[in-house]
Amino acid sequence: MELVDKIGVIYWSYKESTEIMAEKISNGIDEAGAKAILVNVVDFDINSIDSYYKIALGCPAMEGEALEKSEFEPFFKKISDHLKGKKVALFGSYGWDETEWMQKWENQVKDLGAILFDKGLTIHGEPDKESRHRCVDFGKAFAEF
Repeated sequence: MELVDKIGVIYWSYKESTEIMAEKISNGIDEAGAKAILVNVVDFDINSIDSYYKIALGCPAMEGEALEKSEFEPFFKKISDHLKGKKVALFGSYGWDETEWMQKWENQVKDLGAILFDKGLTIHGEPDKESRHRCVDFGKAFAEF
């Protein structure tokens, strides 16, 4: 598999919501003709980060508008130096009516020199049927970005 074919969909999920989003985004990427590699952060080989030409990162809002601190945040810090010039999409679920955490994360990714795809996809609670379709469409659009 060539680098240009492979898109990493790397996520951490507290419950199932962000995991469902990751799966649907991967489906959209595959439907667009690219190859999604779906991996939970805890199973991701950090040394493989440069083998992806695009990366979709997923994490729910936790602890008052922040990225999850024990698994996702350390992972994100480890890959930060590898994001410059790379196309990156962000997604995650949240449990209240604010998306400030996503805006902060978008700015952080831009500051690292990554090429941010659109605005991060946020879904309140567990994705319903309509939200799942939004995830698939997000994956398709990211594959074509």
